[in-house]
Amino acid sequence: MSFDVRVLSGEDDLLAASATFRTALIGLPPLPPGTDVTEFFEPGRTLGAFDGGRLVGTADSYASTLTVPGGARAPHAAVTHVGVLPTHTRRGVVTALMRRQLADAAARGEVVATLRASEAVIYERFGYGIASSSARREVSRRQAVPRPGVPRGGPVRLADPAASWKLLAQIYESATGRAGMIGRPASWWRQQEQRQAAAPGPAYVAVHGRDGREDGYVRYHPTGTEEWFTSRDRVIVVDDFVAATPEAYAGLVRYLLGLDLVDRIVLPSTAPDDPLPLLLTDDRAVRTVCVRDETWLRLVDVPAALSLRAYRGPGRVALAVTDDLLPGNTGTYLISEDGAARTEGPADLTVDVATLGALYLGGSRWWQHARAGRVAVHRDGALETAEALFHTDALPFSGTGF
Repeated sequence: MSFDVRVLSGEDDLLAASATFRTALIGLPPLPPGTDVTEFFEPGRTLGAFDGGRLVGTADSYASTLTVPGGARAPHAAVTHVGVLPTHTRRGVVTALMRRQLADAAARGEVVATLRASEAVIYERFGYGIASSSARREVSRRQAVPRPGVPRGGPVRLADPAASWKLLAQIYESATGRAGMIGRPASWWRQQEQRQAAAPGPAYVAVHGRDGREDGYVRYHPTGTEEWFTSRDRVIVVDDFVAATPEAYAGLVRYLLGLDLVDRIVLPSTAPDDPLPLLLTDDRAVRTVCVRDETWLRLVDVPAALSLRAYRGPGRVALAVTDDLLPGNTGTYLISEDGAARTEGPADLTVDVATLGALYLGGSRWWQHARAGRVAVHRDGALETAEALFHTDALPFSGTGF
């Protein structure tokens, strides 16, 4: 069955797209009264799938950057608002939308695309692979005592949550050096502002660093405030934790651990290799509740993506890549510490584009995918060479939902 997929632009169409997405996802909370959803869409990036004259599916993205190993920032499409009405699922609507979206991203020169998946079985067939994970952690504050050698950090001050958004955006922009982090455009910050303004309870912002030299912040809010004074489990939830320096990280952790009248600190999204437990005399004060997929990465322009990231170690490997949706990516690439370039020589390894997306940021290992049958090995030692070339010191992590 074919559907008419076109770019949505008028206010009525954008409102319909928002309503379609929310209907498709079923369990989203209501929008705050007076929310102008049209300001969350970037012109020319919202797609609608029509059955006759009826909008039955939608997909959206915003222009951003993705930090890759070595620190380069790749032009990036942050894919969001993908939804199909329950009356039209499993009829090819998502396929039509995703094919068009990938073609548009390629035409705009966007090297990569990422998304957060509501279901894990949908996006691999469109070339997306799980490139980073996120850990939910809970800290027993009274049990969490910093080790004597933990840095003190710098000064921390409270900021007005309603008036600090510009400052937070500036701090975040200075902290995006880790592989997997993405640029946050103005529309992203506007959504956070509106959500906070509509939330019924209090919210707080603590900023690290001296005036004009701020290098970190934490946003947090309490839960269960109706029984705050009598509760034996008073909880704060960290909404956003950003540290551009080790000093800022230590100072903000110390600030959170020093909050009186708090029993438990919930961090819904942290890097899997976050050193927090190592800072404490009792690492059991930090409980990892779960680790789940975070970034689903699609290499839109494989030659450009391979050329942007850094490699390390001796040796070289010829990597054959297959891409059924964007066949211009299909080919063999010679990769070494000097970079990556197409080659006509024989391949040492073969992967599909989704597997390469999973490996690209260093979030998983080549031997893991080989054991899963997702990497074909044509030369002895090639797998070990790829491991060394793609190695990163820290696991990739985004920390940004969209």
